[in-house]
Amino acid sequence: MSLILNIDTASETAHVSIARDGQLQHVLENHEQKNHASFLEPAIKQLADKSNIKLSELDAIAVTEGPGSYTGLRIGMASAKGLCYALNKPLITISSLEAMTLTATSAVHEQITNPSTLFCPMIDARRAEVFTALYDISLKNILPPCAIILTENSFENFFNDCSITFFGSGSEKWKLICSKKNAFFQQIGQTFASFASLSYQKFKKSDFNNIAYSEPSYIKDFYIK
Repeated sequence: MSLILNIDTASETAHVSIARDGQLQHVLENHEQKNHASFLEPAIKQLADKSNIKLSELDAIAVTEGPGSYTGLRIGMASAKGLCYALNKPLITISSLEAMTLTATSAVHEQITNPSTLFCPMIDARRAEVFTALYDISLKNILPPCAIILTENSFENFFNDCSITFFGSGSEKWKLICSKKNAFFQQIGQTFASFASLSYQKFKKSDFNNIAYSEPSYIKDFYIK
């Protein structure tokens, strides 16, 4: 049995949830990105009250490691680490790109007839840049998380051997310049359930992070003019 608090503040919509054995019990959302910091702590308390549990009863705390909003990632990681220290609970970190991909593959799993189909989550990194990666249907990482500037030749080598399904906030600008016949685009919903499933799988394997040294995966350096 496991009771895990999940924290995701990496994107425009933040969420916190409590899941038991990977199954969501309660979820709270915030859709105003600039208010993620003021949303998070009250939401965690409200979630615990709503679930009728004490935070000390949690078995672990999971948080998005990134990539995503720089400020959002720092807010989530700092809160998760603080709770882990205070409650003496293990820390689990989840890739936002992997959570997106699990959501996408779960929606179309039974429709996939070509095992070489790849899935490409994209998070808008402004201008022509995206945070992205490539996964197969089993979530095996084919292209490690990275930041790329999109051109009409992006992913050229991968298109030679397979079809690729693109999704996420960065995929719309890629759709405007992509002319490949084996490129497909998919709308995905919220990643609450996928996040909870991934954190549970890591919990079962005791795949925990070092609280002192864990930090967000920004992918690229923060830049200020």
